[in-house]
Order: sequence, then structure tokens, then C-alpha cells
Amino acid sequence: MKVPVVLTIAGSDSGGGAGIQADLKTFAALGVHGTSAITAITAQNTLTVTDIFELPPEIVVAQIDAIAGDLGVAAAKTGMLASSRIIEAVAKAIAAHAISNLVVDPVMVAKGGAKLLRDDAIDALRARLLPLAAVITPNLPEAEVILGRVIRTLDERRDAARELVALGPRAAVVKGGHAEGDVTDIFWDGSQMVELAGLRIATSNTHGSGCVFSAAITAGLARGLDPLTAVREAKEFISGAIESSLEIGGGHGPVNPMFGLRK
Repeated sequence: MKVPVVLTIAGSDSGGGAGIQADLKTFAALGVHGTSAITAITAQNTLTVTDIFELPPEIVVAQIDAIAGDLGVAAAKTGMLASSRIIEAVAKAIAAHAISNLVVDPVMVAKGGAKLLRDDAIDALRARLLPLAAVITPNLPEAEVILGRVIRTLDERRDAARELVALGPRAAVVKGGHAEGDVTDIFWDGSQMVELAGLRIATSNTHGSGCVFSAAITAGLARGLDPLTAVREAKEFISGAIESSLEIGGGHGPVNPMFGLRK
């Protein structure tokens, strides 16, 4: 049985709710073969991140090289990259292996508030990684950091999507989950501006939602979907994962990308 191979370049979440663990569950649920290049190891649960160990950039690249050199990569995504050194190394490896279906989830802060990207790495993210992206998927706080300004209204979300694509990605999805009121995501690919409306689901168990959303887009691109169709499919998928989120731990429980399996 031949299936597309996808790659997540991200951190490990010991609590299993986000990071590579969430990505690999999403890939499996959506019928693609998931592989991983771990960038950092976090000691993490539903309450907080208690420790972080960044892997040497050369080990991160060695993982990417091993996968791309044998299995091939139909699409890839990045999550927690931690430092400018890791971003630089990952960008070089993505370019060297000509991985064009790249989804960049600019992970900066964990659900519990811990910083997952150093302040001095923002410039490297803008200059080195964004120009390689097929799709970038920031939430509002992440888009504000990248663009250096406040984003509040729906019009400001539209402007932000345009400005993000001007930095190099072929498409941007500015997510509306952190907005007051509506949760409309804005998609822009340089030619079409699409509002993707959604319902706010009454739960605090949203840990890993950004990871699962970006992983679902990655799976769609690997299966040959165009970016907008992949984003639409991913939005439907993450809605189901949030609706079926898990009541575990004492903090923010995780979304459930395996919601389609029989209980």
C-alpha cells in the first residue's frame, strides 16, 4: 500500500497533546505516513512546561536528511523551532531537499504560557523560513509578533494576511480563535481572500489545536489538495477534534485528532 509521506519538524510534548505527538496522530487519522524530526524535548503536561532541552541543529538536520533521503517527503510542517540556529539549519535542509509543500506553524508560546521561541529568532523566522512556506498558520498573537503591530478587527486580519504573504509565503491563514466575538479565519494567497467562519466551541481543552490544524493542512497538501481546499478540510477536522477534546489533567486538556475512531 503506497501512501504519501509527511514530515513534522517540531518539539516533543511529553503530555502527548501537542507537538510531534499531536502531529503524528493527525497524520495517521488522515491517511498519510507521518515521520518526525524533533527539534526540542519539553517536559510538559496540561498545566505547564517545566523544562525544555533544545537538540543540536546538526541532529535536527540529520533527522530531516535521513527521512528525505530514503522515504521522500510529499509535504512537511514546522512547529516549535526554539532558536535562530535551528531555524537557519531547518531552512537550509528544506531548500536542499526541495520540499515545496511546507506548512509553517509559527509556534511561540505554549498553552500554559511558556515561551517556545526565543525573541531573537523572530527575524530568522521572517527572513529564512517564511519565504519557503506554502502556507503559514499564525494565530492572532503570533501574527502580531511577526508583523509588529496589534491585530483586533476583521479588517485588520485581512490586512495581516496580505502583509504575511508579502513576506514570502504562497498563502497565509490568520486564525481567529483568539479574537473577541467571531472566530473567522482569513485565507489569502495573493489572489483570493476567503473568510472561513466557524463556531466557538465552549471548552478550555484546546491544547494542541494549532498543531493539529497545521498538520491537517500538511496532510491535505501531501494528498494533492490545493492550499485553500486543504485549509477548508483542516478547519472541519480541527472543529471535530475540539468538539471531542479530552477531559484529562488539571489544566488545558488536549484536542482529540483521533475522534473519528470508534470508542
